[in-house]
Amino acid sequence: MDSDYEEKGYVVFKQVFTSQELHNLREVIMQFHRSWKQENAKFYKEKAVNSAYLTAKKHLEKPARERLFKFIGSNKLMDRVTEIMGTCPAFMNTQLFFDPVNLDQRNYWHRDPQYHLSVEEQKSALSGANVLHFRIPLMDEPGIELIPETHKRWDTREELNVRLEQCGRKNYESLPAGVKVSLQAGDLLVFSANMIHRGIYGMNRLSLDILFCDPILEFVKFLDNECLPDSEILNKLENATALNNTIALKSNYMAMDAVSETAR
Repeated sequence: MDSDYEEKGYVVFKQVFTSQELHNLREVIMQFHRSWKQENAKFYKEKAVNSAYLTAKKHLEKPARERLFKFIGSNKLMDRVTEIMGTCPAFMNTQLFFDPVNLDQRNYWHRDPQYHLSVEEQKSALSGANVLHFRIPLMDEPGIELIPETHKRWDTREELNVRLEQCGRKNYESLPAGVKVSLQAGDLLVFSANMIHRGIYGMNRLSLDILFCDPILEFVKFLDNECLPDSEILNKLENATALNNTIALKSNYMAMDAVSETAR
């Protein structure tokens, strides 16, 4: 595992992707973004800062989905994934991050698990399986602010009060340990979903996050099959390991669920 990531919970690889690779990726992302904004116009204008499930069929035609999967399953990206996570990562999700339309909207400190886990469960997650963001900025942007080492350590009292808006604190307040990481188009930022972080708005940011996780059923069982490629696309990928791992986990889950349903 990369020593910088192991120590700090994040690492930046500079200028991994070429301008042509970014151009091809941006064409697909903008196709998705235009369709998503049209369907979610009210939410987009009022408070959205990101969208998800870019690999689903809803907003992309098959050729565009294939191009996106080829990027996810490319040797260039997967070499970085296995460098950080080892040889058995699983594909989890995709997200697109952009600036809010509402200029009064503040960025906010959070750990990803706080939206579905209790405080005690969040503490336990720090010593559990991994979920990592692999962020590809499609243009230069202010980047992200992170609190190093919080992928392994729990919040200080101040961090917890700010993050969860306790004791009169707000989740957009500055925290003394925060480190700002600016990004350029072509960079690759890898960071733990467990760590305390917040996006930095501005410069019309547009970043694609591809989430990979340890091959744990709990992480992927709720992923819609619509977000996964068919065998025709899989056979065209340079490295389909992570996607195949997810498909296998999903298949096992469905088989277990069928057995459970029969036993009822």
